[in-house]
Amino acid sequence: MRHSPGSRILHVSQPVEGGVAQVVTDLARAQAAAGADVHVACPDQGRLPRIWDTADGGVRGHPWTASRSPGPRLAAEVRDLARVIAAVRPSLVHAHSAKAGLAARLALRGRVPTVFQPHAWSFEAVGGATAPLTRCWERRAARWTDRFVCVSEAEWITGRRAGVGGAYSVIPNGVDVGRFTPGPRGEARDRLLSPSFARAPLVVCVGRLCRQKGQDILLRAWAAVSAALPGARLVLVGDGPDAAGLRDLADRTVTFAGAADDAADWYRAADVVVLPSRWEGMALAPLEAMACGRPVVVTDVNGARESLPAADRAHCLVPPTDPAALARALLGLLRDGSLRSALGRRGRRHVLDHHDTRRTAAAIDVVYRELLGPAPIKYRECTPT
Repeated sequence: MRHSPGSRILHVSQPVEGGVAQVVTDLARAQAAAGADVHVACPDQGRLPRIWDTADGGVRGHPWTASRSPGPRLAAEVRDLARVIAAVRPSLVHAHSAKAGLAARLALRGRVPTVFQPHAWSFEAVGGATAPLTRCWERRAARWTDRFVCVSEAEWITGRRAGVGGAYSVIPNGVDVGRFTPGPRGEARDRLLSPSFARAPLVVCVGRLCRQKGQDILLRAWAAVSAALPGARLVLVGDGPDAAGLRDLADRTVTFAGAADDAADWYRAADVVVLPSRWEGMALAPLEAMACGRPVVVTDVNGARESLPAADRAHCLVPPTDPAALARALLGLLRDGSLRSALGRRGRRHVLDHHDTRRTAAAIDVVYRELLGPAPIKYRECTPT
């Protein structure tokens, strides 16, 4: 991957934690290393801004004040982003997730080549009267979107079925296979957990504590797992708005570990990693866990089926919002060490072959080249409104 010296890319993201932030971090760093002039606009709190102005990253940052959901400050957020765009004068803008996609396309209105990567469609996250409104917005905003980048075939199909027209590219998420590597389970447990966990069957769930990630479903399933396998333990790694409610659902076999800057050791400590999401684009946690050589159990939402080796789906894929099926899958793996080892080896090989972040960055580079042509376009002024 090699960028033209004049190529100036602006990534826009409202999420500064979790999978979206990690995708933007990995992509921005890879592009900067390849010679692009890379800028990131996002709120100035959280993990994502840490890549700004670092010696090894070469990524320039621009604070953008934005809340997670649309609200009364939307017009001010769009104006603020328009000022950032005017200052950066990018060749191309790449907006990540729903809020950035909303604000960036309102600010740009087609004046600069625009890539929108939903990381799960906004209309999947809402219900009632809000869902058709978000679908209507995505259909209208397609006129200001030069390319949609979907992280799974399922996400692309969902967009097309919702009537969101335009040019699409499907580019699966990738993870840093040099950072997420297999390691001794015992050593990881010694670093993270008390001695009482040394021999316990251990399930780990890494993700924001929120409705999307489905930890409430997992805790309902866990009651059956714990009853059938009394020594088993569950660790929830992450923080979020549902933390208090989830603690109320949990029994003494469940540990809340809080947010982790690096989840690799948590994956290594686990016998099984689980992510019971209600919706996704393609979650990073299962890919990271497989890169660490651990089997995963995921719900059959967008991206999950595609993220697993085909041979593993019978053991590792369950219907969403089905605690009984989730409990059966977890028990099946916890009771079969040979199967866990086989799934772990196959998962690691699958990630190396299909989900290396370098592969993802190279595919994104192809999209940019298709939009920019052999030379970067001249910036067209975006006047704040």
